[in-house]
Amino acid sequence: MTTETQTGRPDPEWPQVYDSPEFQRLRSRFRRFVFPMTALFLAWYALYVLLADYAHDFMSHKIGGNITVGLIFGLGQFVSTFAITGFYVWYADRKLDPAAEAIRHELEGEAL
Repeated sequence: MTTETQTGRPDPEWPQVYDSPEFQRLRSRFRRFVFPMTALFLAWYALYVLLADYAHDFMSHKIGGNITVGLIFGLGQFVSTFAITGFYVWYADRKLDPAAEAIRHELEGEAL
């Protein structure tokens, strides 16, 4: 059973799309980026939380003025979030989006 899209064309059969080698490569590329980055970020965040909870002397060490190691680590959380986001955008633009666009064109019957 197929349904029609807003363009009036029938939707492709999802199992065929899902099982296609191109779609599986796209998913694999996505997972190869997302899983390691997620693990890295969670480890970095866990380090921050553990240091804040168990290494009070280290985290309260003053670097200069009222700037402490804990403040630097806390601000580093924001910096790392933006860096990972920027890296993902760069990666998606070069690896994911072209593959997804090719699959979309193939499904919609458009020539590249």
